[in-house]
Amino acid sequence: MRGYLLDTNVLSELLKKRPSPTVLERINALPRESLSTSSICVTELRYGAVRHPQGGALWDRITSEVLSNFRILPLAQEEAERAGDLLAILESRGKTIGIEDVLIGATTLVHDLVVATRNLKHFNRIEELTVESWWEI
Repeated sequence: MRGYLLDTNVLSELLKKRPSPTVLERINALPRESLSTSSICVTELRYGAVRHPQGGALWDRITSEVLSNFRILPLAQEEAERAGDLLAILESRGKTIGIEDVLIGATTLVHDLVVATRNLKHFNRIEELTVESWWEI
């Protein structure tokens, strides 16, 4: 079984008062060791927390309730090189997406994972990437 890289929107779903039941079901049905996220997702969560009026408390929740439960994959040379390749391919096809999604996609590919996201529009532009939305089960 391939593992999953959880996109930022999956992680932030876990913080909601009423998270999506299908997202919770998927996470709870999978072995914890098969679930990862990217350091880029950590950056996006941190950015949101810093901008929030109760940012310190929110960040504490994010780190203790969410990030502590998943392996965080770093952005290293192999991921960065793959992202550069993806950027060039997407640009040549006129299908560019945000750099954060390119970096998350590259990390997913390098580690042979499936990206779990709500953002199918962007991630589906990366042809070799396997993408799932856990909201649409």
